[in-house]
Amino acid sequence: MTSLQEANDKRLVSLDAYRGITMFLLVGESARLYGAFEGLFPDASFWQMTFTQFTHHPWNGLRFWDLIQPFFMFIVGVAMPFSLNKRLEKQGDMSEVTRHILKRCCLLFLFGTGLHCLRSETLVFELWNVLTQLSFTILLTYFLINQPLKIQLSVSIALLLITELLYRLFDPSAPFVKGENFGSYIDLILMGKLSGGGWVAINCLPTAAHTLWGAMCGKILLSSRDNNLKIKYLVWAGLIGLAFGYALDWSGITPIIKRICTSSFVLASGGWAILVLAFFFWLIDVKKVNQWPFMFIVVGMNSIFIYLFANLLGHNWLYDAVRVFNYGFLEPLGFPENVLVLLNGVFTLAIMWYLCYFLYKKKLFFRI
Repeated sequence: MTSLQEANDKRLVSLDAYRGITMFLLVGESARLYGAFEGLFPDASFWQMTFTQFTHHPWNGLRFWDLIQPFFMFIVGVAMPFSLNKRLEKQGDMSEVTRHILKRCCLLFLFGTGLHCLRSETLVFELWNVLTQLSFTILLTYFLINQPLKIQLSVSIALLLITELLYRLFDPSAPFVKGENFGSYIDLILMGKLSGGGWVAINCLPTAAHTLWGAMCGKILLSSRDNNLKIKYLVWAGLIGLAFGYALDWSGITPIIKRICTSSFVLASGGWAILVLAFFFWLIDVKKVNQWPFMFIVVGMNSIFIYLFANLLGHNWLYDAVRVFNYGFLEPLGFPENVLVLLNGVFTLAIMWYLCYFLYKKKLFFRI
């Protein structure tokens, strides 16, 4: 395995596509697109079941939308060996890189907590945002980035075991009850309140495994191994994660619960994340089917910017601004309400995509 310093400076189009599709899906949620599709087919059970996959599971279970946050955390990890290698080549000083990572994590923490303040329209201290979680997982991964894969894997498993023990020791008879678990207890200590959906701040501990596993996969992809062997490693790793995650859930040992990031959830979602990476790497970088990802890549190239924009302005201000013209022109033509709602989501998403495209063409990239 090549070290970080010895890794080749190269860019994976598959990683750009993976990141871009994940961000495109997140922006689609901010454009209120998925609920609009569901409203278009209110009496069709197949479509209702399909678009239910674009909502979080209320507690024990796994839906497609529950994978988006792990994908995001995982992708950040995959990119770290690539980006840190480039930064080392440019600066040549590990201490400078460390200062950059510390600054980046501080900014992510501030952005994550700041979003909650802006949504609440008052100063609040809430630690449930994905950016706040990333500020911890990136820092931990960075300090392990040059360790052997065995050490990284051992630490990731230890994080899951520690989390499992904390929940079970807190309440041995019912460790995973919504609002009454160890994570909720810590939230009351840290913030004096609970989240409305059962989310907990201590999720940053188990979900750090997603970022660590991403970095491990990134190092494998940067190695000089044959591409087919790289894919084989990734596929086996993904399948093992799925097997252990679902086995823990189906056996009744540990339920899959995204909202508190149980070990079974982290393993299952991590398995899916690795398999998706393997598929994109095979399709785009190996088979060279790489023309279609462009519309997603332009979104992923400004991932932090579009995430903040979509959450601060896209979901409310832009959506409402689009509604003025959408309804103003199309409602008098007799378009039904459910179609108008759908078009409003499509137009809002299109505008946010074009903003990313405009920045891409101008070579303006929001970096932290």
